[in-house]
Amino acid sequence: MPLEQHREAFSLRGALYDWMDSIVFALIVVMIFNIGFRIVNVSGDSMLPTLHTGDRLIISRCIGQPKAGDIIVSVQDNARNEPVIKRIVATEGQTVDIDYEKGIVYVDGQASDDSYTLQPGIIYPSFEAPIEFPVVVPEDSVFVLGDNRNNSLDSRSYSIGMIEERYILGKAVLRIFPFDQIGVLT
Repeated sequence: MPLEQHREAFSLRGALYDWMDSIVFALIVVMIFNIGFRIVNVSGDSMLPTLHTGDRLIISRCIGQPKAGDIIVSVQDNARNEPVIKRIVATEGQTVDIDYEKGIVYVDGQASDDSYTLQPGIIYPSFEAPIEFPVVVPEDSVFVLGDNRNNSLDSRSYSIGMIEERYILGKAVLRIFPFDQIGVLT
């Protein structure tokens, strides 16, 4: 084999190797992203002021044990037939009580931190079939509320109810759009 043909064969093998390396790397990145993360769009006002319609979020599927304060996306069947984005207020075994006259949510007898809500207080829900309080969160479930408590269909209603952990798609960790509000969610 002449030297010129040997160089061409070597160059072709190198180019093929580079292409294969790039394709394998891209496939690995896509698989990791699809397994561990997902992008979701926010629709509705129930999470104001934290989230707005049109926000795009990265949710992590590797959330570990859900805890109070986490913003989660649930794909559990509900009256609206769509995923819901809400904040966990209580986890399994905790007792939730709502004093609608004072506008306070209690978890295990302690007033919950409502500093992230749209308005102080909480009014009696206008939706059908509100649950009776106090209520104990069942095993492997969470109790969720929207940050816009006065305009949110959430665990206070039988049409949404308690969210079973197996239906939690992930925890919202990062807002990626709009670009001027990119940041970690708390």
